[in-house]
Amino acid sequence: MQPRNWSKSELEYSRRVVTSALEGARSGREDFLKGRSLTPFLSQGIRNALKPAALGACVGALGSLTGDNYASIGRALAFAFTGWAIGLGAGLAWQTRGLTACATNGALRKVGRLRDQHWLERHPIDYA
Repeated sequence: MQPRNWSKSELEYSRRVVTSALEGARSGREDFLKGRSLTPFLSQGIRNALKPAALGACVGALGSLTGDNYASIGRALAFAFTGWAIGLGAGLAWQTRGLTACATNGALRKVGRLRDQHWLERHPIDYA
């Protein structure tokens, strides 16, 4: 196979893999939500993630203090914001883990089927 044809073939296969993964993630999301809207689910997840975010902000603000010296307000706010962002991200990831698992499983299932199909196209099985 010529390098040009090989790269076109691989580019097409890569595009099919990405499309297949997105379709699988979408179908996994729909299986998880069972017809419900995504917005209320995410809103509830964010509300539940505010407690870990507040805890992260407190830990971050306390982390800005160094020994006997008190930190500046700017440093304390920066550390608190960083802790808040990490806490919010971790809390949201935890609250939406079911949705993430379903979407990931759907994507992996679709990509697996596509990879099997691609392998069989390149290595045909002759039962004769």
